[in-house]
Amino acid sequence: MEQLLQQKLIEPRGPLEGSVITKVTSVAGGCIHQTWQLQMEDGHKIFAKTCNEASWQMLQCECKGLNELRKWAEPSLIEIPEPLALEKFDKSAVLLMPWLDLQQGNQKKLGQGLAKIHKYSKKNGPGKFGWNEDSYIGLGPQPGGWRKNWGECFVELRLIPQLKIASKWGLSTTKLDEVKHFLITLLNEHDPSPSLVHGDLWSGNASVLGNGSGVLLDPATWWADREVDLAMTKLFGGFSDEFYKGYELEWPISSSAKKRVEIYNFYHLLNHANLFGGSYISQCISYFKDLESLSIS
Repeated sequence: MEQLLQQKLIEPRGPLEGSVITKVTSVAGGCIHQTWQLQMEDGHKIFAKTCNEASWQMLQCECKGLNELRKWAEPSLIEIPEPLALEKFDKSAVLLMPWLDLQQGNQKKLGQGLAKIHKYSKKNGPGKFGWNEDSYIGLGPQPGGWRKNWGECFVELRLIPQLKIASKWGLSTTKLDEVKHFLITLLNEHDPSPSLVHGDLWSGNASVLGNGSGVLLDPATWWADREVDLAMTKLFGGFSDEFYKGYELEWPISSSAKKRVEIYNFYHLLNHANLFGGSYISQCISYFKDLESLSIS
């Protein structure tokens, strides 16, 4: 891949036209993509994310998500990397973005910036929930489609597709109709407005810069209840008190949000169980049984 980057991107097009790569260095990547630092002849650096041909659509979705988030972001608070180029080769693909020096630091602006994205997009969004095409959350499918009704959107476009996959490894969904009705009713009583959400907001997809600004990476964007982002920040930890204080400073969350955290995170647990198995399976079985009990009580 290093040779490919040198050969194929030696004269990048678009925003990088005329640039010359002098050095390619592998950096820590995820389970789906490889990542690289490209040192350019003029001294600046570029971040490159590469994948095989089968994952090309994931990079396309990421590119679209980043561009959508950038529309609503306040640069003084939060940085959304700009996709500079997206190239497909015979058996691989690459997404180029500016190199960001990510650091550990105060997450107040990260929280403020996320709240602003949620708030600004709510005021000028599509007025409905969903996304205009099929996409991904990690390696998991995230179906496209729209619903005017939040409960139906979350249950039908997020939970049920994952539950169908989970049924293949043994999750019993004999009371799915009762659970579906219970959740749709509960979420419709909440009655949120659609905001653009990051969609995969765990600590590995957020950071800060040296100037204190927040950074959002690797989105799985869609139009949803803003609480789905905040709920996921609590699933795997890694977000500080300053993050939540910053968020509340811009757009306070209802005290009732605590009741929906497990419901929203059930989606991510199902996705992880379907992708990785392990203890996620027992967590999903246990939580679905709880939902069955609640739906018939």
